[in-house]
Amino acid sequence: MRTLIAAFAGLLFLMTSGLWAETRVAFVLGNSSYRHIEPLKNPRNDALDLTVALEGLGFDVLMGGDYSQAETREAIEDFSEAAETADVALFFYAGHGFQINGQNYLVPTDARISSPDDLQNQTVPLARVVEALERSKGLKLVFLDACRDNPFGMAGAKLPEVGSGLARVGTSANFMFAYATQPDNVAYDGTGRNSFFTEALLNHIYTPGQDVSELMIAVRRDVLAATGGRQIPWDNSSLTRAFQFDRNPVTVSEETMLWQVAIEAKNDELMQLYIDRYPQGPHAEDVLAYLQTGTRTRALEFRDDKAEAERLWTLARRSRMRPLLEFYLERFPEGERAPEARRLLELLPNAEDSTPEAICERLATHPRDATASVPGVPFDRLAQNTLAAIQACSAASVQSPDLPHYTALLARATAASGDLRRAVQLYRSAAERGDLRAMVSLAQLTESGNGILQDTEAAFALYERAAEAGSSDAMINLAVSLFQGDRGEKDVDRAISLLRRAAEVGSAKAVFNLGVLAQDGMIDTPDLALDYFLRAARDGEHEGYRAAAILLDEGRGVSRDFGQAANMLLRGVAEDRGTLLQQLTTATNEWSPDTVKAIQQRLQAAGYYAGAVDGLPGPNFATALSRWRNGGFKAEVLVAN
Repeated sequence: MRTLIAAFAGLLFLMTSGLWAETRVAFVLGNSSYRHIEPLKNPRNDALDLTVALEGLGFDVLMGGDYSQAETREAIEDFSEAAETADVALFFYAGHGFQINGQNYLVPTDARISSPDDLQNQTVPLARVVEALERSKGLKLVFLDACRDNPFGMAGAKLPEVGSGLARVGTSANFMFAYATQPDNVAYDGTGRNSFFTEALLNHIYTPGQDVSELMIAVRRDVLAATGGRQIPWDNSSLTRAFQFDRNPVTVSEETMLWQVAIEAKNDELMQLYIDRYPQGPHAEDVLAYLQTGTRTRALEFRDDKAEAERLWTLARRSRMRPLLEFYLERFPEGERAPEARRLLELLPNAEDSTPEAICERLATHPRDATASVPGVPFDRLAQNTLAAIQACSAASVQSPDLPHYTALLARATAASGDLRRAVQLYRSAAERGDLRAMVSLAQLTESGNGILQDTEAAFALYERAAEAGSSDAMINLAVSLFQGDRGEKDVDRAISLLRRAAEVGSAKAVFNLGVLAQDGMIDTPDLALDYFLRAARDGEHEGYRAAAILLDEGRGVSRDFGQAANMLLRGVAEDRGTLLQQLTTATNEWSPDTVKAIQQRLQAAGYYAGAVDGLPGPNFATALSRWRNGGFKAEVLVAN
């Protein structure tokens, strides 16, 4: 396998991408098959999967798998030469790694350490990679999924000042280091094909227009949710300019794209895929109307096969859903993207190959812990599948005893079955071992006295503990209490601090509330409210689009911009539950005529509106908005206007 990968890497490095103006190179290394220490299941998969993703993003990739020390050092030299003239140079490593006296070491597959004397001739210092990257004048990105604990057992214990995980690295300008977990902490290998960190990275790397700092927030949110807070990715950046992996214009969310593809294709299987993936999604009612009542929402005809193929491919690659890739190949077996689709399909596991952990996550995950690959499950829906959920989560908690998150999921499934007494016991067990969802759920039960003795002080102690460990839900609950003074005096400063922390770990709700506070002049400056609202909207708090449009329409804290207000409203129409569509067709007078005119102009440019551009509502305007929502969203129209 190592020989094949090395040969393949040579071919990859000769590839060039004419689609990207900047030169992008990467060295991706995954070590799984260690000869003298514990092997790891996922690093080689992580390296291969990320290589495929990076190639699709214009990187020339040198990929290595199960490299010895000599092979690693030779590859670093080759990478250094390529990186020297690159605009962007990326290094990714998955495998064993450790720190001694604050210095990080990557562990090649032939490493054998029995004494401190073996350190230099058996490992590869991370500093060697950093030195190679420092020759480049471009951006340098280092992703380390290597924060696993001391792999050498008793022999490793003899090493001086051996620490857990990896140490923070300080460098010159234009570096970003992204760690799978906080410095000095350990990360998990994952329970499926990929590690938790790499899976999250793969699920977000194709988000168009997303800055790398926003990418890390999304990755952090997903890993925190998937591990119950036991692992929180961390980054250290000295970048002097923005960088997006996918520089295409910002478009609608994956959820809305799936709705649009399904309604355009008039395909029942894709509609069912939507409900399975987004049971509480903004378009769920539209889909159920299509599937259950026979009332077929009016769909648009495809503009042409090429446009259909590109939209379907964009969604399939971004979402990494097997059914979408299979649908693409069924519809376009000779399509331009067919070879890449087949290659990606080879990497993605089949549903029938799911582990107990994956089944448990799919059946019992709390909606507030949903990730890009695991939907949240409403409590009433979980109650319909409690037997399967309890069986899967019981097996998962046994197979992954170091991850109390599966015990927390078992507790939720048990509560849904009606056995609240047993659920409380399981929640307590998971909470004692550090699971954030268990702490918050146990706090809620304790606060209400549901299945457990009511104790408000004990409940808030749990909220405090969960907030300190990184739970955004606990932070928000505490912030609301502090704003209202529920436990005595109000503490607005601490409440705001908690909201800022919740925003840092990816809570769109917290970001939106920071926008409200900025709008009201309580924090920052009013003009920053717009940034908060836009960020919240992009992360799923769709009310942010309306809030941003109000600021732009009225000139509240920002310059009036009717065109951008129209863009925000049209994004909201496409993505929310239909609220803005109803408001714009029944209460158009709430918006400036100039903003409504701008909406009409954009709908006209999209080919959906043929009425007068007069800022007035009417049947043509309502029909055009409905067509825009039901599969007609065109990002290029918003960019052009």
